Amino acid sequence: MVKADAPEAASHISTQLTYEVTAPSHFLMNIQAARVQGQRAMGECLCIEPAVETATFCDAASGNRFVRFDAEPGTLRIRYDVEVRRTPQERPDTLAEMPVNTLPNEVLHYLTPSRYCESDLMGRAAQQLFGHLPPGIGRVQAICDWIHESIVYQIGTSDSTTTASEIFVQRAGVCRDFAHLGITFCRALNIPARLVAGYVWFDEPPQDFHAVFEAWLGGRWVLFDATRMAPVERLVRVGTGRDAKDVAFSTIYGSVTMTEMLIRL
Repeated sequence: MVKADAPEAASHISTQLTYEVTAPSHFLMNIQAARVQGQRAMGECLCIEPAVETATFCDAASGNRFVRFDAEPGTLRIRYDVEVRRTPQERPDTLAEMPVNTLPNEVLHYLTPSRYCESDLMGRAAQQLFGHLPPGIGRVQAICDWIHESIVYQIGTSDSTTTASEIFVQRAGVCRDFAHLGITFCRALNIPARLVAGYVWFDEPPQDFHAVFEAWLGGRWVLFDATRMAPVERLVRVGTGRDAKDVAFSTIYGSVTMTEMLIRL
């Protein structure tokens, strides 16, 4: 359990993305630290070369921050530097699952199937594996333990179209696949769950964007990471959504190839 009075943790983040643009294109970027409770960004600097006119907006519900701009053909470099201070979340060991009729209206849509999390197809598997366990935070942790023990973390085994049910069959994937499967099992058990993407300091390089999930327990969101690659307390939240389609760090409309991604923490 993380104590509520734990001191703030600081993370220095430097991200550089390089693209080759071969035709006029439109970029929608989501790489800035989210505006959420328990996390504050200091000394931010977002630099785009060559200079472009940008439009920014923040989704009030999620805290996700977006930057939009047009890019002409050529080499495009995006650099984002920030110091983020986080207050560790208290995490009791006895959080309960909440009856559906008590869920807040804004949480209900995290119960339904989504593009990558087909909880309607995975209900029988979820009940067979976890239906007999006592409801609560321990059952969600059991879901994480099962995923960690049953799914191999292997780069190249999935792509941007791979769903949770496919990962369940092929038993290999990357962090977003682990998170999608955790979300799917939770929703199939009537536990609201959603994807969280951000920066996290790994013990072994290279550093990268990372995806975890959180479940609604005891009237609050609680983070889980079935990959066990880094403690969830290290995560700097960037995007929150129903699944990966809501939290992509870049959505590009046009002819563009990424040539470099460098993240330092």
